[in-house]
Amino acid sequence: MGAARLHVLAGALRDREGRVLLAERPAGKHLAGLWEFPGGKREPGEAPLAALARELDEELGIALVEAEPLIRVPWRYHERELLLDAWCVTQWRGEPRSLEGQGLRWCRPAEADPAALAPADRAILQALRLPPHYLISPAEVLPAERGAWFKQIGRAIDAGERLVQLRLPLWPREEVRGFAATLLPMLREHGAQLLLNADIEGAQMLGIGVHLTAAQLVALDERPLPLQQTVAASCHDAAQLSRALRLGVDFATLSPVAATASHPQAQPLGWTRFQALAEAAAMPVYALGGMAPAQGAQARAAGAQGVAGIRGFWRWP
Repeated sequence: MGAARLHVLAGALRDREGRVLLAERPAGKHLAGLWEFPGGKREPGEAPLAALARELDEELGIALVEAEPLIRVPWRYHERELLLDAWCVTQWRGEPRSLEGQGLRWCRPAEADPAALAPADRAILQALRLPPHYLISPAEVLPAERGAWFKQIGRAIDAGERLVQLRLPLWPREEVRGFAATLLPMLREHGAQLLLNADIEGAQMLGIGVHLTAAQLVALDERPLPLQQTVAASCHDAAQLSRALRLGVDFATLSPVAATASHPQAQPLGWTRFQALAEAAAMPVYALGGMAPAQGAQARAAGAQGVAGIRGFWRWP
């Protein structure tokens, strides 16, 4: 009989400047030299939040005041299975200090190097980086509407949206790339991310992210972009989510959660099935298919990073 899955708590301490605290694993420990979010093992019978409070007190000398669930990451290191249960810690008493010989440093999530983190902790970093909404451009947009859609995306960014996918199948690929290039200064000024749908070469050229199709997941043997450029993927079942994880995808959309007019033949997952798949995914997952921004809280309660969508997410004139 194998060993029981280890339940490990991790705290993403976030200060008023939006920085998070990372701890370096000391010499002599597994994954020594890599960075992680502070925390440790839950003792038998201990409530998760109580375990996190105890670990933060023992490691950093602080008293936990307020935290909320961030992401749960099932992971395997060699023969040991663990559940990395991450919480966003927004209030604490005391000044964090190294009590176990670990290095400590504060950094903004967008500036942290994923390659410097322990593999399981990279999903926590992505969850901190990603916003609650993922906007996808409507497939029927024509090249002649370029000016109108520059304004649409600008309005969305001004309204606080920070993650956009360009999915423009009616446009020549070079025109999509050119449009993306014109959008980048505005998006970068606001700290927003732009992903191209399926166009790996274009993403490489522009230094931005790519959203892989389900067909690309099957065809690829390795992550198509460096860790500094976001890779997302469209998934519809457990096998595709597992494949995305093996490729090192940063986040996925999982669909359809509900019935949609665009894919009437697709069987909806429903929230129960969505939650089971999302919680086993070991990466942030957006709920897609019949979603609207107002369903964000319901999606997060089901283990989602947030909600993704097309029509219901854009502000019309």
